[in-house]
Amino acid sequence: MMNTTDAGMDEHDSEKKVTMHGIKSRVHQRLLSLLDLKEAQRFGVEQLQKECSTKIDALLMQEKYPLTGPEKQQLQEEVLDEIFGLGPLEPLLRDPTISDILVNGYQQVYIERKGRLERTDITFQNDAHLMRVIQRIGTNVGRRIDESSPMLDARLIDGSRVNAIIPPLALDGPTLSIRRFGTNPIDIHKLLELESMTEEMSFFLESCVQCKINVLISGGTGTGKTTLLNALSRWIPAGERVVTIEDAAELQLQRQHVVRLETRPPNIEGKGQVTQRDLVRNSLRMRPDRIIVGEVRGDEALDMLQAMNTGHEGSMTTIHANTPRDALRRLENMVSMAGMSIPVRAIREQISSALDILIQIGRMVGGPRKIVNVAEITGMEGDTICLNDIFRFQQQGVDENGNAFGRFESCGVRPRLVDKLLAQGIELPAALFQRRVLETASAKKGPQ
Repeated sequence: MMNTTDAGMDEHDSEKKVTMHGIKSRVHQRLLSLLDLKEAQRFGVEQLQKECSTKIDALLMQEKYPLTGPEKQQLQEEVLDEIFGLGPLEPLLRDPTISDILVNGYQQVYIERKGRLERTDITFQNDAHLMRVIQRIGTNVGRRIDESSPMLDARLIDGSRVNAIIPPLALDGPTLSIRRFGTNPIDIHKLLELESMTEEMSFFLESCVQCKINVLISGGTGTGKTTLLNALSRWIPAGERVVTIEDAAELQLQRQHVVRLETRPPNIEGKGQVTQRDLVRNSLRMRPDRIIVGEVRGDEALDMLQAMNTGHEGSMTTIHANTPRDALRRLENMVSMAGMSIPVRAIREQISSALDILIQIGRMVGGPRKIVNVAEITGMEGDTICLNDIFRFQQQGVDENGNAFGRFESCGVRPRLVDKLLAQGIELPAALFQRRVLETASAKKGPQ
């Protein structure tokens, strides 16, 4: 039975929390109303902190309610986040373990951490507050979002991808989705540590990138296509010029000589749009050694394939698809969207001639990402594009923590492109392709 004294203390603590929340909310709102936000952005952080501290002290004296030093410091940080950052979302953006931030209206904020979604206690004041944050994101990259243009694709300073959609399209208020990429890109060593691939697969992909093999990375949403593309870029030789083309710039290539191009949406009069296809065509005149399209999703697929077939070997791109065969079908459909009457067989011949390697990434049960297929495109057989699996991941079950587990395998197929690699001076050992189970990094270390 609960002690009445304990019950009284709990009620007192609860009342104190409610009072504190109300005080903070009032002081926060009044402080923002007193500050000229546009003028405040011209100040240095230290100067703004001093001004905020002085105003907070004055407001608290009016409230006649004392705040501790840490509480006062937190209030200052919230105001600075509101002025310079993304308001309530800033603490989440500072957390490197969070991979996705999902705002479903001003009262619901979810995050994804280690592949699992969880709801936070963070909220915005109202829809107008959330709209201010969304519009600030768009303004920072020169894009707009309003009733006439209610969707936004943008990026943050760290390269994180942002999508926003507002009423009248979003029925329950403004919606914001942030796909985090972080300030420290995941490299191949981290992917090996996470057991997304094995050392043998890494060695083979490194050889392919160095020898200018054309690569298509396929996978569903959130599987890590862009992360893998960033990691593979590390192996591009230093003397090569790379041109990247994206809808919203999010690639963080581990290279120095990179020219980054980004599409532009139409202005308010519906003019001035620059598409990925326009940028692919223009990039051919920029003396690129390699062209990297962040994600192929439309008629630019035709120009990209033609570039791969006409002296721009070593190009790479990603595509949304659930299987390697689906990826080829999607690519075929995109080429047909280019408005040219090209026979289906001719499209498939061009695809099989342009692409060499197809990497399929999957997001397994529980959240881990794995390279589930590394396949070689070997040509045509009749009207069908031939695919040979070189490496694959076979799921064997789900463990007690709800995470999928399985094993990587070498499929026992010697790729035809081995001869092409040999001509470039890279000799791959025959044992690399022998049919066998491949050990992950943790398996090689043994039990700890």
